[in-house]
Amino acid sequence: MKNLEHYNLLSELFIYPKADIFEKVIEIQNFLNKNYPEAGKEFVRFSEFIANSTFYQIEEIFQKTFHIQAICFLDLGYVIFAEDYKRGEFLVNMKVEQEKYNNDYEHELADNLPYVLRLLPLHKDENFINELVVMVMIPALEKMLSEFDASKVKIREKVMNKKQKVVIMEGIKDGNIYKNVISAVLQVFKIDFADIKFEIEAEIIPAYAKAFLHSDCTDGCTTSIPTPEEIKRRSREILN
Repeated sequence: MKNLEHYNLLSELFIYPKADIFEKVIEIQNFLNKNYPEAGKEFVRFSEFIANSTFYQIEEIFQKTFHIQAICFLDLGYVIFAEDYKRGEFLVNMKVEQEKYNNDYEHELADNLPYVLRLLPLHKDENFINELVVMVMIPALEKMLSEFDASKVKIREKVMNKKQKVVIMEGIKDGNIYKNVISAVLQVFKIDFADIKFEIEAEIIPAYAKAFLHSDCTDGCTTSIPTPEEIKRRSREILN
């Protein structure tokens, strides 16, 4: 089996920031530079931001990216399947796998990205890992990355400003820095699993397809976007 221990390190990028975030990001930058140089180049923008920011600023950007006015969500089943019934099946299966290896996903759902990353070096079934990464994790990261597209962000800002009088990620040149994080991790996955192919790709079902989150509406868009808390509540209802 492949050595997947580095996904433990990369999982730190999607956990709510802790006091050691500065040291962790330096460690990750050095690891990428040595082992995945192209991903390292992509990651530089994020690591420079962290190095030149206060802890409060780092918390704020994490919250605005994944929680408050979330650009994208970290629960993989929701990213891939939205409210389709397949999401429930996936979530239940991930709960079984996480508990099989005693991988504590704390207060999050079993398909939350950092905890799925931590599962990879623990899991003993290579076929399961290959399918999970190629069929779910890579497509999910690609979908998450697409939400940082400038045109989508512009529409989102316009609607948010109109409805809530708030500005998303104002003052950061070239947009949200987490797009660089997701892009770098995606590059690592594609190198590690370049030899794994499946004939059938994961069917990605866009959540609330007419919502501004997916840039399929104009000024008249009224479809509500679920908050991360609402998504977790619905997901826990599935598990119960």
